[in-house]
Amino acid sequence: MVANRAYKFRIYPNDEQKILFAKTFGCVRMVYNHWLDRKIRQYEENKTNVTYTICAKEMAAMKKTEEYRFLKEADSIALQQALRHLDTAFQNFFKQPKTGFPRFKSKKRNKNSYSTVCINGNITLFNGYLKLPKIGQVRLKQHRFVPSEYRLKSVTVSQTPSGKYYASILFEYEDQVQEKELQKFLGLDFSMHELYRDSNGKEPAYPRYYRNTEKKLARGQRKLSKMQKGSNNRNKQRLKVAKLHEKVSNQRKDFLHKQSRQIANDYDCVCIEDLDMKAMSRSLNFGKSVSDNGW
Repeated sequence: MVANRAYKFRIYPNDEQKILFAKTFGCVRMVYNHWLDRKIRQYEENKTNVTYTICAKEMAAMKKTEEYRFLKEADSIALQQALRHLDTAFQNFFKQPKTGFPRFKSKKRNKNSYSTVCINGNITLFNGYLKLPKIGQVRLKQHRFVPSEYRLKSVTVSQTPSGKYYASILFEYEDQVQEKELQKFLGLDFSMHELYRDSNGKEPAYPRYYRNTEKKLARGQRKLSKMQKGSNNRNKQRLKVAKLHEKVSNQRKDFLHKQSRQIANDYDCVCIEDLDMKAMSRSLNFGKSVSDNGW
């Protein structure tokens, strides 16, 4: 059976590569927003959809114009992937309206990212470096071993609000699922304060990282709101606030990963109750507590 697995590594681009990444992020965002507007206008006019094939042909013609020749500086596959993501978003909306209508990507609010596909060896991972189209060799911190039989499929490059760069690399491999007799069972019941309570009566003593940092975050955000937009001091304070949010997120992920790993090692089957966490976070003023749990 063919399965997929992704590995996320931190990358360290040089100054020239950072500029190329910024251009690619901007071009991908522009392509997504341009054809989202195009799809909306055409649907309002005659209730028809603009397919991915039509969008790709229009983009190829657009690159030849003087106004949009800057699109040639970005990875062409990344631009095509932006159109595919837009097409998928529309299909998901019409199949399941609860997913929400596709929204325009903001330069300030959205996380910078783009995806590219491995074709004819244009992406390689070797000896601490990741080769990307248009970017070249980027230094990479490979903290996990990737088996040699894994086949590289695609890469998603992202930049966090604090300025760090990451590459999520997707691999394809042959997975042989082995049947196992289930002997140890565990049931988990949701707990607002302790994350969960298991069928043995134990609780994980969740540290509630966000609540512990809430006052410090409030002070930093209050200071940020009073600074002049566009100033260097405001940008420095923005990075401080972003790093605080990132620290809380990393602490939560580390705790949840270790806890889930321990449960998976000790038990053969785990049963949990079916709850709508998003709906719970919006009711009875439980938003911060549910979000801090990180379910």
